[in-house]
Amino acid sequence: MVVAILVFVLFTPRKWFHDEPQSNPFEESGVQFLAAGTDGRVRTYRIDAKLLAPQKRAARATPELERETHDILSRDVEDLKGHTFQVVQIDPQRAADGSVAGYEVSVRF
Repeated sequence: MVVAILVFVLFTPRKWFHDEPQSNPFEESGVQFLAAGTDGRVRTYRIDAKLLAPQKRAARATPELERETHDILSRDVEDLKGHTFQVVQIDPQRAADGSVAGYEVSVRF
């Protein structure tokens, strides 16, 4: 029985196992959909802070941060491309060390 197992393990072609890592859309684009409001007109996304230049990362919502997050969403989210929307709320998300890791951004259509 041990010999059969060893033969199977050593000589089975890799392509039989489709063992490829699954891609995470958040890792690729840095933007993740979190939730939709009850009326469907408000959506919340998480934006990785790495998408913003270090000097533009802020611990609180500013007009410049609002403009930057709007640009990122309109560029990276298919549902928002070519549509008019407004950033209504920006909540910084902190990492364990206290730095800003990302932003939860609510938008209204």
